[in-house]
Amino acid sequence: MKMFDVRRRAAPLLCAAAMLALSACGEKPQGPPPPPEVSVVKVVPSAVAIADELPGRVVAFRVAEIRPQVSGIVQRRLFEQGSEVREGQPLFQIDPAPFRADAGSAAATVRRAEATLSRAKLQEQRLAPLVKSDAISGQAYDDAVAARQQAAADLAQTRADLERRRVDLGFATIRSPITGRIDQAVLTEGALANAGDANPLATVQQIDRVYVDVRQPAARLDALREAARAGAANQGAPVEIVSSTGSVYPVKGRLLFSGISVDPGTGEVVARVEVPNRGRLLLPGMFVRARLPRLAMPDAILVPLQAVAHGASGETTVKIVDRRNKAQVRKVVTGDEKDGRIVIRDGLKAGDTVIVEGQDRVQPDAAVKPMPWHNPAAR
Repeated sequence: MKMFDVRRRAAPLLCAAAMLALSACGEKPQGPPPPPEVSVVKVVPSAVAIADELPGRVVAFRVAEIRPQVSGIVQRRLFEQGSEVREGQPLFQIDPAPFRADAGSAAATVRRAEATLSRAKLQEQRLAPLVKSDAISGQAYDDAVAARQQAAADLAQTRADLERRRVDLGFATIRSPITGRIDQAVLTEGALANAGDANPLATVQQIDRVYVDVRQPAARLDALREAARAGAANQGAPVEIVSSTGSVYPVKGRLLFSGISVDPGTGEVVARVEVPNRGRLLLPGMFVRARLPRLAMPDAILVPLQAVAHGASGETTVKIVDRRNKAQVRKVVTGDEKDGRIVIRDGLKAGDTVIVEGQDRVQPDAAVKPMPWHNPAAR
């Protein structure tokens, strides 16, 4: 009875073992795993321009301080504060009555001097034949000639004084010396404008063109010179102007090589960029950033940033796929970065296939399956 129970319990185990044995006999032997997939790019030389994005301040192209050249009471302000004014446009009117009276008095003095000169000339003409006939002494004739010359000199002086009075009368109307935008007026109607005042009545700034002054280390002065020479055919190296929010203004400036100077206090290079500003987007005093050209490479080797690995000892490497579809390690010398790519100065050549993604899953000389890399930023 006991033997029967043992056999009954062992029967299912034997059946299961038999089934497993039969199943194992039907399986095929597994081969080596497939090579891992890696994303790659093929190196193609391309032109690239490297620029430094530096802080800068907007400066007006021209600034004119409006100052009175004669003293008097301001009768009228002839402009809207903050508006655009033209060259020669009247801005302030100083009471012209005193200057008009002075000009009238000077004109009367001129007429009197003209009469005196006319009388002196007639006297000289009358005495000329008499001195020839010895009817009068030579001294009397010489006195008449001297009187005529003195009258001519007095007339010239009075005419100069009249011209000066007329200039002062013209200065009573204060005009803009340049075209630009005028700020608020310091004096109002009824105030006394003094020609010796330290503060101007107003300020006009020409801002249809502006300057952007940027600073960078003096060590890059040679690069600035090279950029200026490279852009000479295009009327200066092009410079992008970036707002504080990161947006690029729709204008292109040019680097003025003549505007480069060195700040003796900091040792930094102050570079001046001229920017067209017809839309008045840039205002004097604004702080912006300027992308200043530093380097232009016509046949640069660039790879995505994630393709470059940095070792603990400071070495920089990339992995490439050789003709046998095997991964190899290359030491490289890197340069500047731009738009998610980095310049390879040494270690790669045109036509090399560089692993961008998946290089951490493969060992040197291991077989890989290269797949084209798609830049997520380009989507």
